[in-house]
This record gives sequence, C-alpha cells and structure tokens, in this order.
Amino acid sequence: MTAYTHALNRRLSRRLAVVAAITAGGLLLAACGGNDMEGMDHGSGSSASASPTQATSENPAPGAFNDTDVMFAQMMIPHHEQALEMSKLADSRASDAEIKTLAEEIEKAQDPEIQTMRSWLKAWGKPESAEESMPGMDHGSGMSGMMSDEGMKKLEAAKGTEFDRMFAEMMIEHHKGAITMAEDERKKGRNATAKKLAADVVKTQSAEVEKFEKILDRL
Repeated sequence: MTAYTHALNRRLSRRLAVVAAITAGGLLLAACGGNDMEGMDHGSGSSASASPTQATSENPAPGAFNDTDVMFAQMMIPHHEQALEMSKLADSRASDAEIKTLAEEIEKAQDPEIQTMRSWLKAWGKPESAEESMPGMDHGSGMSGMMSDEGMKKLEAAKGTEFDRMFAEMMIEHHKGAITMAEDERKKGRNATAKKLAADVVKTQSAEVEKFEKILDRL
C-alpha cells in the first residue's frame, strides 16, 4: 500500500471517529430525554438548526437543515472517497468484466456526489470534516462499512478472481454501511436536497449490492 493510501485511510478514520462520537452523543441525549424529546427536530441544538435559506445559484441545498443533514454529508464524503479508492484498483487487478463495469459505475456516480456534498457544507457554513468542529477528540473508533487499513492492503495485493471475489464482498459491506447512513438521513434529516440524495444512494447502492451478490454466486 502506498504512503498516500495509508495517509488517506488515517484521515478517513479520524473524520469518521469524530462523527461517530457526535452521533453517539446525540443518541444519549435522546435516551435521557425520554418522551419529552418526542417531536423535537433532530439536531435542533444551537449549532444545528438554521433559518430557511433562499434558493440561489450559490446555495445548492436551499432551505432549513439540521445536524443530521450536516453529519450525513460529513460522513458520506469520506465513505465515498474510500469507495473510489477501492474502485480504482479494479482497472488493473480485476479479471471479471462485470466487476470492472460496476467499479466504473461506482466512480461515475460517487465522485460527483462528493463534490455535491462539499458544496452543501460550504453553503451551510459547515466544515467538510467533523474533526474540524471538534479538535482534540479521540479518533480511535470506526464506522460501519468502512474498510480497515489491513483490508485495503489485502485488496490492493489481490489480482484476478481473488480480487474479484474480495472486491465484491468488501463493496457489499461498504454499500450496506452507506445505505444505513442514507436511511438515517431520510428519516431524521430536514433538508429536502440532502434527503433526495440519500434516497438516490439507497436505491442505487441497494441495486449494486444485488449485482455483487449474483457475481459472488458464480465466481
């Protein structure tokens, strides 16, 4: 694995650890609130709720937003970045034509989504990384669906059918993690644009999971 790949994985882990901690804190507050929290807008704390914004060419995600919307973008950006890193390996390592096609489709879909979510955060006045909001936190935990450094190293070392099988298995797990985050955004998010992208993620990646599972059945 290249030094760049190691650095990227460490950066992704730090970002996701902070987001996981923030999410855990939100769940704890909700649990402590009991029935008194019912009906409250998720992420309605002082830093989360925003007044409705006017639709302009400079605001790609107009309207009110909450903490869930912000965390969705901050989590999904590094999640997509790792999927792109995995997919780029398929060009020189995969032997199965369908694996290569799916890897190309993932790159075409997720790279533009990364740019879109970055534009939301900029318009909302929020940092791309949750780590920037909470410096000094423990970054040791990970997130569902993200591959470890060891897993990425094994994928990079594999070729042919071994790579095809490993890529399919890892991408299924990775996609399921993204689907979980997107479902949470659909349920708890407030911004219509963010919820629409979340719905697209669920639809697209669920279909890709089915394709990968069929590939595994024949490999």
